[in-house]
Amino acid sequence: MLISVDDLKEIFRDQNLLIVDTRSFGEYSKGHIPGAVNLDLFAFHWFDTSQNGIASFNEQTRKLLSFAGIDENKKIVFYDNVSGMLAARGVWLCQYFSHPDVSMLDGGFTKWTDEKLDTETEPTKYSPSNLTTPIDTSIITGFEYIKENIGKITIIDARSKDEFDGTIPRAARGGHIPTAINIDWSKNIEEGLFKNDEKLASLYEIDKDTPIVTYCQGAYRAANSFLALKKIGFKNVRVYLGSWGEWGNNLELPVE
Repeated sequence: MLISVDDLKEIFRDQNLLIVDTRSFGEYSKGHIPGAVNLDLFAFHWFDTSQNGIASFNEQTRKLLSFAGIDENKKIVFYDNVSGMLAARGVWLCQYFSHPDVSMLDGGFTKWTDEKLDTETEPTKYSPSNLTTPIDTSIITGFEYIKENIGKITIIDARSKDEFDGTIPRAARGGHIPTAINIDWSKNIEEGLFKNDEKLASLYEIDKDTPIVTYCQGAYRAANSFLALKKIGFKNVRVYLGSWGEWGNNLELPVE
């Protein structure tokens, strides 16, 4: 799920490759990898994981990805400034739609520019496509699954310690999902790059057969933790799409 700058620079002008810049349009306009389209994924939050909410998410996300030109016939590379949460969100979304060849640029645009590689400021025109791949429900979850399985699954809270303990609430209630363990997503990366497998394994000392759910505030940092876990061999990992933006505002759900 990762591609290095060295590998990308060899293929970035390939017609069968689509590069997606997930940063804000303002950042994108100041400079981006040649040929990259802009898809500001941080503008696409989703805090409804009811059955109808997930159905709407599926429909709108498929349209969004298709508009950007993403389909199963292209190799897709997402990037942001580092190996961050926006590019990770893009990779997770494509995996959710069973895309066969999607990755994140390790080190992001910062690493690209550090290598003094080509950039441009002119926006790339979209060439909309039609993403028809099936949904992989094994890597997503909503609040009902978590509520029913507290104590049976490992829940990883990828937020900061202050968010986890309720000092910074960011919802109607502060705190965390009961039994959750706090592993800040920022610990996944070092100098803008994903840590190596040995360092990640020491961060996630969890039985690899355990069902795991990651969450944060809006399932961006959680997507980065999802990639980190998959990178070191965890098989059964889901992202809680609604995350604390949904859980913390639903007064019927338990909080610690």
